[in-house]
Order: sequence, then C-alpha cells, then structure tokens
Amino acid sequence: MNISGPEKKLVLNARLVPAICCLLVVMYLVDSYRGWSVLLIGFGGAWLLSYLWARSLSRGLSLVREMRFGWAQVGDHLEERFTLINRSRFPALWVEILDETNMPNYWANQVRGIDPNSESRWFVRSVCSQRGLYVFGPTTLRTRDPFGFYTVTIFDPTSTTMMVMPPVVNLPTIQVAPGGRAGEGSVRVNAPERTVNSAGVRKYVDGDSLRWIHWPTSARRQDFYVRVFDGAPAGDWWIVLDLEDAAQIGSGQESTLEHGIILAASLANLGMLSGRSVGLIAQGKDMVWLPPNMSDDHNWHILRSLALVESGDQPISRVLNIAQPVLRQNTSLILITPSVRGDWLEALMAIRHQQVVPTVLLFDPLTFGGSETVQEMSDHLSQLGIIHDVIDKSLLEQGETQPGKAGEWEWRITPLGRAVPMVSPEALVWRNLSMGFPQPTEKDSP
Repeated sequence: MNISGPEKKLVLNARLVPAICCLLVVMYLVDSYRGWSVLLIGFGGAWLLSYLWARSLSRGLSLVREMRFGWAQVGDHLEERFTLINRSRFPALWVEILDETNMPNYWANQVRGIDPNSESRWFVRSVCSQRGLYVFGPTTLRTRDPFGFYTVTIFDPTSTTMMVMPPVVNLPTIQVAPGGRAGEGSVRVNAPERTVNSAGVRKYVDGDSLRWIHWPTSARRQDFYVRVFDGAPAGDWWIVLDLEDAAQIGSGQESTLEHGIILAASLANLGMLSGRSVGLIAQGKDMVWLPPNMSDDHNWHILRSLALVESGDQPISRVLNIAQPVLRQNTSLILITPSVRGDWLEALMAIRHQQVVPTVLLFDPLTFGGSETVQEMSDHLSQLGIIHDVIDKSLLEQGETQPGKAGEWEWRITPLGRAVPMVSPEALVWRNLSMGFPQPTEKDSP
C-alpha cells in the first residue's frame, strides 16, 4: 500500500472579486459616496464568507475507504464502503469524489452533499471480471463554496493493490498419467507400484511394468490394464502451459488463453489436494518457472503467477526443450495447449524418452471458434500411447463449477433440511484503505 498525507489546495476562481474590492476602496476614498461603501461591504463580505467557508471545508472534509478483501478470484463479488466525513461548521452543498481505480467495470465516482458535523456512507459493489493486479486509488475530493469563489481540492495519493486470481474449478473428467516409483516422490494413494493392498486398475501406459498387468480386466475390456496399489510414492507434477500468441483461439474471457490459465490453476490445486508436489512452467512475455512444491504458499505463488501472465511469441516446443534438462525420471508432465498441429511433438517425445510420463490436454479449436479439428492429433497421440484429453470449452463453464462465492451468502443445510447462514457479507471484516485520509478532529475545524 502506498501511503502519504493528503494534499489540500484552495484556489480562487473569481479573480475579479479582489480587483473589484480594491477599485471600490479607491472609489470610496476619492468620493465618500454611500453606494460605494454598500457595494464594498457586499463584495468584501461575500469574498470573506466564501474564503472562511472554503477554508473550513478544506480542513474538515475527509473520506474513508474500506474493503472486505485483499485478493479475490474472477467471479467474486467486490464490495467497498465509502464514508464521507464533514467536521466543519459549514455544509458542503456538493462534493465530487474522483476515484482512479483501474479495475475493469469498477466505477466509484460520486457526487454527494453533506451537512456540517456529519457523515455520509455508501457502498460500491462490482464483480471481478478479469484476472490481474489492480490499483485502488488515488482519490480526489473536490467542492466549492456556495458563491463559487473558491475551489477546494483534497488529493489523497493513498493506493492499495488487489490481486484477482484465476478461478479454480472442479475437473471431474481429467485423467493425468501417473509418474513415480518406489522410493521417490510423496506418498499417495493408487500408485502403480506394489506395496500391500491393490486399490484398483487403470489403463496401461507406455513404460508400465508388464508384471502388473491385470489379465482378467484386460481380457474383459479388450485393452491392457495394470493394477494400482495403495501407499506407493507419486511423482511430481510439472504443468506446462502454452502461452504462444499464434496458437491461441478466441478473445477475452472466451479465449483458449484464459481457459488454459483456469485449467492450469485448477490442476495445480487438484494435484496438491492429492498429495503431490506441483510445478509450473510458462513462457509468455516473461518466464514463469516454479519448481514442484506442496504447500499453501506455493499454491498462492502459482495462482499469483497465473493472474499476471500474458501471452508471448515463444512456441511451446522451445519451452519444452528448455524444460527437458531439469525434468527428472518418473515425473508427470502435463502439457496444456490449444495447438493441434503437433509441432511440439518432437520435443515432447524427447522428454518422454528420459522416462518422464506425459499427459496432453488439448483444447478443441471448434468450440472456441477455430476452424481446425482435434481428431487427427488425438488419434496420433493414441497411437503413440500418450494419455490425453480433449478439453471442450463447456468443461470449464459448467454452472456447478462457476466461481464467485466470496462476498455472497454461504449456507449450511442441517440434517432436518433447514438452511442456516454460515457467512454473510455483513459478517466479513472491513479493511481500511484510506490511511492517507485521516479523520479530522474538532480542533481542525474553524
């Protein structure tokens, strides 16, 4: 947060008033005509009253801004509370509040009137529609005396930042090829190594030991299936996100770029909840390189990096070549890309040859308004034995997976079917964002 004191300016608009008063003084001294004195008292009195009025407002006006959140996700409801305070003895017939917040679709400019020694409070509500780092503030108050002789400007340079993260959604249909062998990685459930108890079966993946093929299931399903076991270690997850400009389809929130970021954030969260260390590699305008880890702080770093990434000109094949030397054996690599032309396949196969287990998540171009089809690439990956999923645009836009619950009511359903509120907007804590606008005390007023 950038904090400094408010800057106050008192500017005379009617510059003719002092000149008229001086002229009337001269006219009265030259000729003690009663009319000159009446005019001098009228103009001079109005000028003095205007000055005292404006000076009082410059000392007595202040604004307090409070917000419920310091960060949010796309779709979250944002609520900010403004309190305009007037500690002077004069009313402000109108006060213009000018806000320089750069968040899209956020409009906090207001015009308010306020009585002497009183407060006026209102709320500004919006929805976080786009990921990124946004600045709230600075704020300017502007008002005038009733005659319009003076303009009072109070500029508060205080600003605070707010991070809007990409949403995290449920991914019920995503299959990630497991990596890992006994003695490596973190302990997890359903690992493809023998420990004590068999947990089930899964499809055979190139590189699996033939010893663990489950023949009865393979015969019944006409495909090879291997046994998976409880308690074996799991390999790390490396998520590689394609941010090449030329590969993206669509625009704005409807683009493969935004959906890829949502998918990467959701996969990172899923991996950590499953007990895996997750890393992220992405090359847009800047390189994002977060080695695998498993902690709330690391998840925050991944979300923060994804909130700030921008597309660039580096092809995903080059990113894979850069990543290859640091990828360890029995690691799961998850490639997220909208490119169905396969110019990245050679780099992916080179990584696969060093016993890194790849999973490819392909966006279906047709659902994003593209003209290419994904079927040929899907068939090619199947022939190579690479586990892959075709991601339809609707997968990340289902009603039950829409984000944006923060700032709304949350309910708990009792065993008897009664809905009981757990959190309401009014129960959340307000955080003061206007440290540079201290509330004036009575002795600040004239």
